[in-house]
Amino acid sequence: MDTKKKIPLLNKIAYGLGTGGGNIFNQIASAFLLQYYTDTVFIGAGAIATMFLICRVFDGISDFVMGAVIDKTSTKFGKARPWLLLSAPLMMLGIILLMRVPTGWEEGAKLAYAYATYIFMNVIVYTIYGIANTAMIPLMTTNAREHTMLATFASVGNNLIGLIAGSLITPLVLNLGWHTSSIILGAICCGLILFSALLNVEANIVKREDENKKANTLPMSQQLPAVLKNKYFYLLLLIGSFTLIMNANAIGAQIYYCNLVLRDPQFMSVLMLAGQLPGVLIMFFMPAVANKYSKQTFLILGGVLLIIGFFIVGIAGSNTVLITIGTVIRGLGAGPMFGAIYALIPDVVDYGYWKYGVRSEGLISSAQSIGSKVGIGIGSALTGWILAAVGYDATLAVQSDAVVNAIRFDFSWLGMIISAVLLVVVLMTNVEKYADQYRQKV
Repeated sequence: MDTKKKIPLLNKIAYGLGTGGGNIFNQIASAFLLQYYTDTVFIGAGAIATMFLICRVFDGISDFVMGAVIDKTSTKFGKARPWLLLSAPLMMLGIILLMRVPTGWEEGAKLAYAYATYIFMNVIVYTIYGIANTAMIPLMTTNAREHTMLATFASVGNNLIGLIAGSLITPLVLNLGWHTSSIILGAICCGLILFSALLNVEANIVKREDENKKANTLPMSQQLPAVLKNKYFYLLLLIGSFTLIMNANAIGAQIYYCNLVLRDPQFMSVLMLAGQLPGVLIMFFMPAVANKYSKQTFLILGGVLLIIGFFIVGIAGSNTVLITIGTVIRGLGAGPMFGAIYALIPDVVDYGYWKYGVRSEGLISSAQSIGSKVGIGIGSALTGWILAAVGYDATLAVQSDAVVNAIRFDFSWLGMIISAVLLVVVLMTNVEKYADQYRQKV
């Protein structure tokens, strides 16, 4: 099989939909989970924020382990694809369990249940899905332009499905409750991931048979140091982390902003649309920008737009028109960040192979998984800690001025600060300058 072949359009669409399927959980985790815990089952915001952070420790370990497992896997179905197939039903199970906190229990018991199900979903299930799904890009083809196209479809699917899910969750919950809604959302997530996993194959199985055998003989003690020497592995991890910290914090604060600052819960749907649809549209320009300039150029554009968008929201006050404009610009900036990190994974894999002689799609793909989960955890935790620090009480009909002002800061200026740090990391991620050298070895 020609590993440099073009991927058929249907397969690209399937990969995008599968990536979007995984984003259904991200939408729940970043936009709704904190409020579900605080306002529906009445667990303290500070306790939940701490839970989000503690789980990141286990995540880091499980991501490295899963990356190594994928690198060691050798079946007739490939390295990552079997794990992607397994992850689909587990994602459905995890989402259902997550939204089943027994409301009649004492707070300590409810918190213990939240820990158990959150760790199961993040540390085990999403780890399997996230790393396997990301590793599929370099395994499906070695064509650099097709890597960019797959990343584009991944980002479009990610944003589009995320937009649809984010817009539907509130009416679903209001009409059907969390239990029924979790079954519906879990089933859709499972179906989309299965569609991608069943349709897409690893074209590199034949060409890299000898490489796979060699990789399977390399102990972790040799594979891991090679990955840890690759500075772009860390930069990918940081891009993923700060992108999701920015996004999860903004979306997590958004629901409180609509409820308490604007006093218009329905405006959440407007902001979800304004924040995610632009990210879908701008991704159609990534192939042209990446081919003419670089993926890093597209990332830089995204970083600048994020800073401008958060600044406009910060000066908007309660002006919903300005808030919407700022959120649209923020969405335009977030799109490149979500798309280009998928596109850069193959470059970092090939760079590591050229530089250190070890090809590790699984371990390097763990950067995206670690980054996304650390980002969602810390981003959601930031909102929880800020609410706890200013005395937020879900049982009060009217919150204090301190709570309202904290939410304003959280939703705007904090996002601007995080975006500025993200832009600095992007400026350091110049792996593509070595493309001529590492692509000769592929």
